[in-house]
Amino acid sequence: MKRGKKYIETAKQVDRAAQYDTAEAIAMVKKVAVAKFDETIEVHIRTGCDGRHAEQQIRGAVVLPHGTGKSVKVLVFAKGEKFDEATAAGADYVGGEELIPRIQNEGWLDFDVVVATPDMMGVVGRLGRILGPKGLMPNPKAGTVTMDVTKAINDIKAGKIEYRLDKSNIIHVPVGKASFSEADLADNFQTLMDAIIKARPSSLKGQYIRSVTLTPTMGPGVKLNVAKFV
Repeated sequence: MKRGKKYIETAKQVDRAAQYDTAEAIAMVKKVAVAKFDETIEVHIRTGCDGRHAEQQIRGAVVLPHGTGKSVKVLVFAKGEKFDEATAAGADYVGGEELIPRIQNEGWLDFDVVVATPDMMGVVGRLGRILGPKGLMPNPKAGTVTMDVTKAINDIKAGKIEYRLDKSNIIHVPVGKASFSEADLADNFQTLMDAIIKARPSSLKGQYIRSVTLTPTMGPGVKLNVAKFV
């Protein structure tokens, strides 16, 4: 992959052979986030899991104490009282059956998270081919299939993120913005890691956390010492 001059210059500041402790890594990743916009700081966690086995799948959600720095648009599938509750709780869009053609035929995807009450999953299921590949399908493990739509919306707006294994058994999640203080990024990072460690599959043999890398949107990755997470 061809890299720009700015990337090459900033990458020189990172010792590729080193594994930084958390505080050093966060300081470094803020330093190399030199784009003209407020870059997202992401964590990439390579695991020893084999996601082809159902018992080694990892999926869940955690509320970051300082949020993600991004305003999130929430779509809720609900009806009756739950429709009114979702609207009152601040959902950006609320609806049911009538939203299906808009998403299927018009390609409308102006939302970041989808929440559904259990009685609406029959409707939402028809959108599986569209929402599934984009990671937008509501899921009970992530708290997005629930009757408590108020809590779901509040958590998401407060900075709830979902984590899951990709096909390479890596978890990719945002933990804030480059403009966040080092302390806030450290809090968010630790909260995420605590949740990931707790989610270790009981059937997994061998090393769980293989590598952890912090990276800004446009900058080089900074590897962490994983000894404390093993």
